Amino acid sequence: MTASHTATSSVQRDQLGTLSVLAWSGDPETNNTPYLLAYSLGDGKDGAEAGTAALRTLFGELCLPVGSSLADGSRAGFPVRLLVEGGQAAVNMPYLSAQCPVPPEWLQAVADRSEVHFMFASKPWPEARPGRPVSEELLRSYVGDEAMLSTSAHCLLPVTQLRK
Repeated sequence: MTASHTATSSVQRDQLGTLSVLAWSGDPETNNTPYLLAYSLGDGKDGAEAGTAALRTLFGELCLPVGSSLADGSRAGFPVRLLVEGGQAAVNMPYLSAQCPVPPEWLQAVADRSEVHFMFASKPWPEARPGRPVSEELLRSYVGDEAMLSTSAHCLLPVTQLRK
């Protein structure tokens, strides 16, 4: 993932630490939902707790609902955008932009649904280091954690692609 500071925020980028993005999809036989998860390793300059607080501040500044609410990313002025092109997903929002490679089954789920369930976790996930594979068990334990889900921002993002 690449991330950059693109606007002014009360959040200091170095508090967030290493940010990463991970894509996966649900079972094609049942829901085939494409998911995209942004998370911090918790290695920011002031530690994991400061990083969590900074992310919650960021969610507030962007008016992203936290918890069980699923924001409609297609509404006018929504601060998060998703571009899928060339086997990559790029998330753009004020203050941050990130991209990650996506697997073929995720691209198929995107083609089938034209929208992605995006989660931005405030709970650090130091075990999921960029560039290392994440096992299904590790993914399931993190995204199935009620503390992670209840403190994450959730939205349904329409997929944008470059016009040809």
